Amino acid sequence: MNTNSAKKSDRSYLKPLVDSLGMFLVLAALIAFFSVKSPNFLTATNFLALANQIPAAILIAVGMTYVLIIAGIDLSVGSMVGLSGAVIGILLDRLGAPLPVAIIAGLLAGLLCGLVNGMVIVRWSLPPFIVTLGMLEVARGGTFLLTQTRTIYLGSKIGGIADVGVGNISTLFILAIVIAVVAQLVLDKSRFGRYMIAIGTNEKAAYLSGINTSHIKLAVYSISGLLCALAALVNTARMESANPNAGTGFELEAIAAVVIGGTSLMGGRGSVVNSLFGVAIMAILSSGLSQIGAEEATKRMITGCVIVLAVILDYYRTKMTSKQQG
Repeated sequence: MNTNSAKKSDRSYLKPLVDSLGMFLVLAALIAFFSVKSPNFLTATNFLALANQIPAAILIAVGMTYVLIIAGIDLSVGSMVGLSGAVIGILLDRLGAPLPVAIIAGLLAGLLCGLVNGMVIVRWSLPPFIVTLGMLEVARGGTFLLTQTRTIYLGSKIGGIADVGVGNISTLFILAIVIAVVAQLVLDKSRFGRYMIAIGTNEKAAYLSGINTSHIKLAVYSISGLLCALAALVNTARMESANPNAGTGFELEAIAAVVIGGTSLMGGRGSVVNSLFGVAIMAILSSGLSQIGAEEATKRMITGCVIVLAVILDYYRTKMTSKQQG
């Protein structure tokens, strides 16, 4: 009995490494395929460009990973990016506010949206899908009102942030990676992380065991909003403008990347590191298909098939895990 328990414990310890190895192999296979199909794909220039394009996607994926782990969903992430960017743009361009003040205001805007999402979900026990769908519209409407549906060009007022880097790697990319690593450590090593997994696995059991599920859920949605605001800063700095349509479609891309990374839509299981692999896979897939001349319709179909395949694999993974535990 003890021997069997020890073996299960060993397998449990190795499982995250096996999952990450699987993601790495998928990523390597995609790189190998597109390298054969396109002579310009496997170049330092291409990979540096990709690295500098994905920090916003990484930040949003980190927040979405937390949300899915507690068996939630956040459809408002793209609109929160748009609204936070609009707040930054308005303060810099029309009000002449100092950059630090604009950044803080933008971060607070995202944090407030996430906090409202969490409060409404917790207070009235409403489905996260409906609540965040409502926030999607509210935040996008607020973005249109603030910008008057026109792009606010900022230029050097904010663009310098994206120009700072270590070698040819943007500090924004390094910042996103550091935040992802910290988020994974919180998930693995902290009580907060254990509570998230417990809520996603069985919220009622978590509540009966003494976990304040409301506070945890409120914190998770607030973190998601704050990370979206940080993604807005990254996006605004890279584009040197605040676009009223910024962030459109980010919610689907984030969910796709996180699910491809193995985080369960049913909650209770997830990995920020694997979500990073999911973001990388999505970026490589998009870049590779563009370089081999795939039309937009073809790219969308292939991406959709990859997402569905990831969900099917998650279904069988969950089924196998249930059998092993049984």
